[in-house]
Amino acid sequence: MPHHNTIAVIADIHFHDLDADFGFPGITIDGRRMALRTWSETRQSTRVFNESAPALHAALKAVIERGIRHVVLLGDYSDDGQRSTMRRLREILLGYEKEFGLKFYALPGNHDIFGPAGRHQTKQFISADGSGVLITSDKTLTHGAVIVSDDMYCEGYPVGLQPMREFGYYRQPSYLHWETPFGLSDRDEDRRYEIASPDGENVYSLMDASYLVEPEPGLWLLMIDANIFEPRNGSFAREEEAAFIDSTAAGWNALLRCKPFLIDWIASVAARANASGKTLLAFSHYPVLDPFDGTSAAEAALFGETNVVRRTPQPAAAAKLIQSGVEVHFSGHLHVEGVTRAVMEHGELRNIAVPSLVAFPPAFKTVALTDKGVMVDTISLNDMPVEQAISAAYRLEANRTGETEDSAIAANDYRTFLVDHLRSLIQHRYFKKEWPQAVVQDLMDQDFRSACGILGSALDQPDLLRHLAETVNLPEADLGDIPLIDIILDWYCLRQASQLAFGTISQSRLDLYAALGARCLKHTPSPAEHETERFLRIFFSGFNGFVKRANQSISRLEITLKSQREAVA
Repeated sequence: MPHHNTIAVIADIHFHDLDADFGFPGITIDGRRMALRTWSETRQSTRVFNESAPALHAALKAVIERGIRHVVLLGDYSDDGQRSTMRRLREILLGYEKEFGLKFYALPGNHDIFGPAGRHQTKQFISADGSGVLITSDKTLTHGAVIVSDDMYCEGYPVGLQPMREFGYYRQPSYLHWETPFGLSDRDEDRRYEIASPDGENVYSLMDASYLVEPEPGLWLLMIDANIFEPRNGSFAREEEAAFIDSTAAGWNALLRCKPFLIDWIASVAARANASGKTLLAFSHYPVLDPFDGTSAAEAALFGETNVVRRTPQPAAAAKLIQSGVEVHFSGHLHVEGVTRAVMEHGELRNIAVPSLVAFPPAFKTVALTDKGVMVDTISLNDMPVEQAISAAYRLEANRTGETEDSAIAANDYRTFLVDHLRSLIQHRYFKKEWPQAVVQDLMDQDFRSACGILGSALDQPDLLRHLAETVNLPEADLGDIPLIDIILDWYCLRQASQLAFGTISQSRLDLYAALGARCLKHTPSPAEHETERFLRIFFSGFNGFVKRANQSISRLEITLKSQREAVA
């Protein structure tokens, strides 16, 4: 039976078309020809590529099984906005609409569209013999084995919206109500705003894709286009890629400065929703509250301005939304599970961060309207089987390069695959790009016993391992033998998954991390502390916040909305 008052919220699909034809043969395994991205690029990315299509179909199957009809796509629905990728995604979504009656409501993410004119994309694919081949839309790249395809190009506004035009961006006959921040017109030219470089010299008229839709009586979906492409100072060719700051780290911090008209519109929508008894849910690709809920302090101290730190929204954004009357906002972008709450003078706001389908933890949300507000549930894709034909291609690639196969390639279920992908990501990206190299050298291939020896000096506790073994009631030898990379992996799993990591990390490990994190957090560091001691102390102190955050989180969340209480009264 259809649940018309329940919606699904799916973030960061990053759909890659396994059947794409960019003018090269691809690779054929078990009779199936596929266009596969290389494992060497996958293990350096915060998302997996080739598994996105199976994950999308698994998620939509779960949506259909639950009788849900309405699906919000919370941005980054495509790999990188490639023309052929967008055409194929459109075909798939229209197929689900026709066969199962699903309705989709899309928002643009930083990977779906770029500025007014788009940008080139270059990706590496696996060829028939396991070697890599570059495919690009940039005709100036002519070195080595490069294939040029116009289908690799990522479009800008408004052209890049057209493949998804039926999915909320433009008015559809079935909508009970639809509007934009500029009125009732859905014409591109009626949805423009002016934006200038900081020095005021470069001025553009850009399109905003925000809209409000009422898909069912009493339900308003406020879809906020928080993609900000701010012109740079300097001299550029008109509309060229380099003329704009990438939207990736901008988010709500830049929205307040560059799209203030959205705040006025949001306030108007919230007031009208409250007056007419509508349940208002707000969505944008970018978080408006820190989805890590303040637990990234250790990361900033260790690694400085990482992607996570740069993308943290400032309190002013939440203040504006609360003043506008918004109570619940759903975000994607950071591939993280988390619910963050802010209480201020004018009210309160919850930001519900929706995980990605292509990173650990793989999950999406369902939102059911209740008499008091909404009930939010988390649906996991952990048990999805891994497509063995794709793994066979990774194996061929590893044989070609002569590298030892990463453990992910042997995985049978999706959770194991993504956890092991994260392990490879740590080793091939984070260790190389974020971690201090002296620390990596000190800790490479070490076990927890070695780490406790170093950390014990920093904490003035030479018997640290024995103390921790007694605290968590584990044999000292077993505890000491844990490879340090396993514990580092747990750190990143907890950071991204919060309580969704509980099935992946044992309770004894969680107890260990809570005890060690609290111990490190209480310690006053010595001025003589050397780099690796300092690093381990701060790194393990981060567990304190991660474990607390996870223990305080739940996978089913009931939210009472103030607007609902007032409407009933």
